[in-house]
Amino acid sequence: MSAPSFGQEEEEDGAYESQTKRLKPSAAAAAAAAAEGESRQEAAPRTGDCSGGNAGGSFHKVPVSPVVHVRGLCESVVEADVVEALEKFGTICYVMMISFKRQALVEFEDIESAKKCVTFALSEPLYIAGQQAFFNYSTSKRITRPENTNSVSGGNKVLLLSIQNPLYPITVDVLYTVCNPVGKVKRIVIFKKNAIQALVEFKSVLCAQKAKAALNGADIYAGCCTLKIEYAKSTRLNVIRNDNCSWDYTKPYLGRDRGEGSQRQAILGEHHSSFRHDGYGSRGPLLPLPSRYQMASRDTPELVAYPLPQASSSYMYGGNPSGSVVMVTGLHQQKMNCSRIFNLFCLYGNIEKVKFMRSIPGTALVEMGDEYAVERAVTHLNNITLFGKRINVCVSKQNSIIPSQLFELQDGTSSSKDFTMSKNNRFTNAGQASKNIIQPPSCVLHYHNVPLCVTEETFVKLCDDHKVLRFIKHKVFDPKPSAKTLSGLLAWECKTHAMEALSVLNHYQIKDPNGSDPYTLKLCFSTSSHL
Repeated sequence: MSAPSFGQEEEEDGAYESQTKRLKPSAAAAAAAAAEGESRQEAAPRTGDCSGGNAGGSFHKVPVSPVVHVRGLCESVVEADVVEALEKFGTICYVMMISFKRQALVEFEDIESAKKCVTFALSEPLYIAGQQAFFNYSTSKRITRPENTNSVSGGNKVLLLSIQNPLYPITVDVLYTVCNPVGKVKRIVIFKKNAIQALVEFKSVLCAQKAKAALNGADIYAGCCTLKIEYAKSTRLNVIRNDNCSWDYTKPYLGRDRGEGSQRQAILGEHHSSFRHDGYGSRGPLLPLPSRYQMASRDTPELVAYPLPQASSSYMYGGNPSGSVVMVTGLHQQKMNCSRIFNLFCLYGNIEKVKFMRSIPGTALVEMGDEYAVERAVTHLNNITLFGKRINVCVSKQNSIIPSQLFELQDGTSSSKDFTMSKNNRFTNAGQASKNIIQPPSCVLHYHNVPLCVTEETFVKLCDDHKVLRFIKHKVFDPKPSAKTLSGLLAWECKTHAMEALSVLNHYQIKDPNGSDPYTLKLCFSTSSHL
């Protein structure tokens, strides 16, 4: 089932308690809503607490409708997640995501199914993709479908693919492997700025429709690299060079870059893969796509290549790959320095240099070990809030950090620092890198490599001494009889507080009264969402 994310939009503000600051809709979305005559006024003000056990805080009575309005979705939700959570209530005819508001409209086949959904959500929490969502009837009786999306003669043959949680490299070869068996692919263009997105041009509108229906919401690799697919505004792609980020399959020798061909293994015939021979092996195991996303056609691929994360190429080859620098803006000038940036960014790849820019206060350049580390850092750290400041992380145009005159930051530390030989880098070889589980920021931190004498009070004192908010829960894992160190979990009220503690306390030297050498406290985001 296909659900375009443009066209009709509905706010339904009076039916819910306001949970987050609402974003201003785009001009195109507003125009579309206005054209459809959607009412944007509600009969009653919002009251109550949205954290209660009802469908959305103060439940405002709206006439029963087969269309249900969903609020409180997490940012990474796609329509397939919505369908999976709600299809138990009845047949779903159509889903429209309102991504910039973290909302959705769900049209059931009949009113009874919608009643079941809303009534259930009133009595107990209903979760979508692991997060509680809130439900009410929509003021609309039917979701207006965008024009031409179901017509072979109209619509668009170019799809916009947004790759969420991209833990592994995304190249034209990967996308071609996934998309071409579903519908003939003509051109692909990948662009990486604040997120990883791609435009894929298919041979026909029908091919694009089939690809969207089959792949939207699917994970390219198990548990990550989730595809969110929309129709693009462009109707044709212009590719001037065949490389990792763009390819014209109608012109296979268009400006082909063979410079790195000797370091890459072919995945699809003559097309070059971007996965280097850097100690991780030439190719990992194969994983199947979820069965519900596989097309009935015998041409649909059942297996997708699974490349392992990349180690720092500077350690392997002694050089700096292109696109290995990120620019971080909006940093707190009194509380952030080179070491604290390292403490946070090192979770996603090796850090070679960090440099603050004198001309732009609160801005720093971070040179990472490879372009894939950059992708992971941008994906997980862009738009986070740190010490009350929302930071922006994007790919820099520079290929490396150029040395410049040093100056003193407001906390008295140097404006630039070299971490190339730091023992705290966590991806210096394949064995070490394989132990790191790439996780998005969360409110729970996993700690390890602390002496056996460390207690909960030790961590409380660390937080107080470094002026970061205390954790609210602590759990220590039972050590083995032969263990010389402890590990455990620390939970904060929100992920912002956890990130602040991690940036300050990660790699802190803890002295052991029974030994001469201090222990380096290691922190990372936990796979557990709560204790």
